[in-house]
Amino acid sequence: MLRQSYPRATMGFSRITGIAALGFAFTIVLANVIMTPAGLPLTGAGIDEVNAFFGTEGEVVAVASALTPAAWLLATLFGAGAVSALRRSERGRDEAWSLLGFTGLALQNVTFAAVIATRLALTSTAERHDTATGGLWVLHDALFTLNGTFLALALLGLSVAGLRAGLIRPWHGTVGLVSAALLFGSATLTPLVIDRAGPLGLLGLAGWLMWVVWIVAYGVTLIRLNRAHGPAADVPGADRPE
Repeated sequence: MLRQSYPRATMGFSRITGIAALGFAFTIVLANVIMTPAGLPLTGAGIDEVNAFFGTEGEVVAVASALTPAAWLLATLFGAGAVSALRRSERGRDEAWSLLGFTGLALQNVTFAAVIATRLALTSTAERHDTATGGLWVLHDALFTLNGTFLALALLGLSVAGLRAGLIRPWHGTVGLVSAALLFGSATLTPLVIDRAGPLGLLGLAGWLMWVVWIVAYGVTLIRLNRAHGPAADVPGADRPE
């Protein structure tokens, strides 16, 4: 009896995870495009503004929140792809920068799940002007700002690993490291950032925008790794001329 043959898959793991990185960037930007024009309060906003938004824009919050499980899935896929591409090079140097980066991605997923859960809770308390709203909003702001620590870990680990393996370009690594510094600085200043709306919040915003650019560039890099559809395609720098 002849064994049935199947065509060889042409989409390798690095390409899938590179596409996941682009999907993650698109999803988190889309969630903000939905929330921001609707009037999402900035970190440190007053309770009246919080009640006004969450008490009337529950559907907007629900739609944006529905995007986040996909974002967490895509972020994890991206992290796994980056680690897969980098570990062979790291083992030769007895390093684990990529694992540090993946840990940061995992922790930011967990922390932002708490942020989204708090937003959904606010849609219930704000409608009744419950006294819990104030406490929930402070918790939301603290989690949101402290999450910069885990984003910084992801950026630091995967940027250093990518640079040392020759996977990413120097400008790409620089964007990642600067973004990490801005986000970590914002997280360190959390008590001041959440105390009132002000210029300190721009640290986190600038770091977040650079984080999105960094993710997109990393996704493109992972997709290009798989361009040759061959064994060499999984080796960082294999498709680059000497």
